[in-house]
Amino acid sequence: MYLPRAFAEEDLPTLHQLIGETRLATLVTYGERGLQANHLPLLFAPDQGPYGTLYGHLARANPQWQELASGAEALLIFQGAEAYVSPSLYPSKAEHGKVVPTWNYVSVHAYGVAEVFHDPQRIREVVSALTNQHEAGRVSPWKFEDAPAEFMDSMLRAIVGFALPIQRLEGKRKLSQNRTAADIAGVRDGLAASADPHDQSISQLMRQEQP
Repeated sequence: MYLPRAFAEEDLPTLHQLIGETRLATLVTYGERGLQANHLPLLFAPDQGPYGTLYGHLARANPQWQELASGAEALLIFQGAEAYVSPSLYPSKAEHGKVVPTWNYVSVHAYGVAEVFHDPQRIREVVSALTNQHEAGRVSPWKFEDAPAEFMDSMLRAIVGFALPIQRLEGKRKLSQNRTAADIAGVRDGLAASADPHDQSISQLMRQEQP
């Protein structure tokens, strides 16, 4: 992605944190069918490999898994907080008027070559771990055993699993770092006053960046 130096995020724990907090990632591949993109929940193992390893699954009927199996590089996009920035939030607007709208956001791109697997037990482990991860906060968590075994076996046969060791990570924290201190404060405080939770999330990140 386009990554001006002012917005580059290179701290590995920070990149890992955003990956872990993103509930639905975007998988992008390119092959004989052209560009393909799908939205997937993923398991993240940060200690596997230099940048971590991602696990997920795709429907067997989804041709994207064949692009993964071909050995081509894949891209996984983890989109964090984002907010529109109005020029009216900049104090410098009143001084010279030379300001334009923009967007503040946080994003991580993970690149790698995936291993596709069909082993039922390995797929079950991935799906079970994903289920436990997302059911953990519920009063009555759903479990594999809640559904008939034959039904679950048929569901598992309809998907393929993949593991993607991350070979390259790019992180971007665009939080008005290229503006003056006054403009940064104007954006931070203006977004904090908004009723939109997206705006408030970016304001909080800006406050962490420059209290």
